Amino acid sequence: MSDRAMAVRVRQHVNPLSRKFQQDIAVPDWSTIYEQPSQPLHLDIGCAKGTFLLEMAALYPEQNFLGLEIRYPLVVAANERRDRQQLRNLHYLWGNANVHLGKILDGLPLHTVTIQFPDPWFKRRHHKRRVVTPELVATLAELLPAGGRVVLQSDVFEVAESMVQQFCAHAAFRSTCTDWLPQSPWPVATEREKCVLNKGLPVYRWQFERRAL
Repeated sequence: MSDRAMAVRVRQHVNPLSRKFQQDIAVPDWSTIYEQPSQPLHLDIGCAKGTFLLEMAALYPEQNFLGLEIRYPLVVAANERRDRQQLRNLHYLWGNANVHLGKILDGLPLHTVTIQFPDPWFKRRHHKRRVVTPELVATLAELLPAGGRVVLQSDVFEVAESMVQQFCAHAAFRSTCTDWLPQSPWPVATEREKCVLNKGLPVYRWQFERRAL
């Protein structure tokens, strides 16, 4: 295939608790990455191949987009696609959201966070590997300004319910809906979302807003 991002092969799941994903990372000088570093930032945690952000960045040049992904080959391929489209409001970075987030976002005007179709880790003994933890929620509470929002999506009810419960448990976040959202708030669907919807299966979505405390 001509598009490396589609051809690259990686393990579907990696253990974020393993030692190699705890090591320190180098964060780029954002002024050399983004043409307008002061624009509001949309962070997509677990961006996979990055197609969602690639389309979003083209639609919203007045925002910056950052995809965080733990599988390094996907990051390399996604940045190559970004370069071919010459998007200066988009970047993909290798990192572990539960380890590196504070360092990565230092100085960036975070405004929106999406966590979409994260690895479900079905076995109970593996639940500790899931990306949304109380620690991650607390970190996002510190980094998001009042009015900033978090959008969650999953096709696995148990995972979606767990993510929602984690954010509901933190006083800094206010739910902006009373039931699962029937539609995505975005005009762009992720690859997983398209696959699920094409099969006629449900997607569970919820949205939170950072309170002014």
